[in-house]
Formats: sequence, C-alpha cells, structure tokens
Amino acid sequence: MVTRDTAWPPGTPCWIDLMTTDPAGARDFYAALFDWQLEVGPPETGGYTMCLVQGRPAAGIGPIPEGQSFPPNWTTYLATADADECVRAIEKAGGTVLNPPLDVMEFGRMAVAQSPGGGVFGIWQAGTHFGVGVANEANALTWNEFMTRDYAGAKAFYAEVFGYTYSEMGGDEFSYAMIEVAGRPVGGLGELPPEVPAEIPPHWRSYFAVDDADAVVARAAELGGTVARPPQDMPYGRHADLADPQGAMFSVLKPAPPPS
Repeated sequence: MVTRDTAWPPGTPCWIDLMTTDPAGARDFYAALFDWQLEVGPPETGGYTMCLVQGRPAAGIGPIPEGQSFPPNWTTYLATADADECVRAIEKAGGTVLNPPLDVMEFGRMAVAQSPGGGVFGIWQAGTHFGVGVANEANALTWNEFMTRDYAGAKAFYAEVFGYTYSEMGGDEFSYAMIEVAGRPVGGLGELPPEVPAEIPPHWRSYFAVDDADAVVARAAELGGTVARPPQDMPYGRHADLADPQGAMFSVLKPAPPPS
C-alpha cells in the first residue's frame, strides 16, 4: 500500500475522477462494488463526491459540467507544479487545451487537455488537495495507462511536456512501455491493437486493485455494469475491463504475488 499526504511529483498520475450523467447512480454502483466511503460535497462544488478508501481520498465522482456534452468517463490527472506553465508546454508540443487553467476553490488548480493524436487528460496543481491519498491497495487506484494509435508520437509528446522516460516492455506483436518519472515507474503507454474499433479513441485507462478479480467482475454485472473483457491472467496479475451502468470504462487488477 502507498499513502501520501504531500503533492505528487510532476508528471505522476495523481488523481482520477468520473464525470457522469448520473452521479447518484454512479455513487451507488461504485460504493457497492469497491466499498467506498462517500463524502458528497456542498452545492457550490456541484455535489462533487470524494470517494474514500480507509479514510483517504481514492477518486472523485461528479456531474458532466453544464453546457458540455461527452460520454461518461474516468479522467486521469497528471501532477504539475504550475498548471499555467504546463498548459503552455502542452500547446507548444502540439496538444490542445480543452479547459484552460482554473482554480478549484482552495483545493488546487486544474486544466483539461488533449494530446496531438487524441486522448484527453487533466493536469492538477495541488492546493489543499494533493490527489489520491492511497494507492496499490484493494479498491484503490493501482495503475494508469495511455493507449494510442500513434505510439511514437504519444511518447514524444508526453516526454516533451512531462519529462517522461520509458522502458520498453512490448514485443513483436505489440508496443508498450513503462512510463518513468525520475527513474520511477508511474504508468504505462501502449499502442491500441488493430482489432480495436476505430470509434474507440485514444484514452487513459484507470486500474483499480482488487482482492478477487472474478468476484468483482461478477458483482459489477449484478449491479448493472458491463463486462468488456472477462478476467484473464497476464504477467502482472489477473485483470478485466468493465463499464459502469452509464458506460464509463475502467479496469480491475488482482496483482500477481511478488516474485519469491
């Protein structure tokens, strides 16, 4: 388990939140699936909900902002020490700023952007809210990865903006690299397989750690979710891809035991 009470290093996936058409329904689904404790914010926050694991912030749930129209989705936020400077770097590297920097009360400063080949992400400059306070624990965030159709271009973009370095992990049949910040692994970046339908855009995906992937998948289906990819084993554990009742995609992972 990882806990944190200070800002995450720049470039680190530091927060995730769900923007959805049905915040109340989403709260019910994820609380039942992950046993999250919920703190629903006051009206001035739009009812933005902090989801807690062991009393620490693990994720957020909120409504799709008024005047905006997009499918329900989980957004990955990358830490930055200066949101305004980061936005300038994003534009210089060919990215698009969708929502310019704004202050979120005293909690921090954020923006939303898109990488050149597609793929939306947020940036977060911590104020009183540092991001996830618990990770790599059952029902908490354990991995973030960016999947793209322009593998080389995406690597170059994120390296230019966030200083990422990479360790290649792919092979002849697929391209995938570990994202590193100051030599420390923080996520992954891979190429979407050719069989993925063209209507599925490049995207960041969030993985939640679980104690039993098969049981969580079965429970998600009972709660009205959809199984996009049933549980299967991979070198790093047993994982599955799911969608909540509103259609937002996420993954679960039962981590493999550490090597003896």
